[in-house]
Amino acid sequence: QVQLVESGGGLVQAGGSLRLACAASVRTFSVYTIGWFRQAPGKDREFVAAVNWSGGSTNYADSVKGRFTISRDNRKNTVYLQMNGLIPEDTAVYYCGAIQRGRSWLAGDYDYWGQGTQVTVSS
Repeated sequence: QVQLVESGGGLVQAGGSLRLACAASVRTFSVYTIGWFRQAPGKDREFVAAVNWSGGSTNYADSVKGRFTISRDNRKNTVYLQMNGLIPEDTAVYYCGAIQRGRSWLAGDYDYWGQGTQVTVSS
């Protein structure tokens, strides 16, 4: 069983930055790929970014490339999402998920999810 807890959300003006954190309570954290997804009201959960078990491989949605950076610290069982250049369209609840095998960009393949953290970007 993997428990994930997101933190770091909040209200920020357009152009600002936030850093989200996803903390996992599992001894085998390093075997999991961790992904960030977001869900705006009335929309499906969409892929944002993912990082593999070692941190050596990452992938991003086109909408956040060049603005967001995902990283992980396996000593702290934590994955981070640094978000710069935020725009109102980034407003959503952000979720982190854990997957051992599957497609890191596909929400349906994930085994575990956190409860989410709200990010609101004002114009």
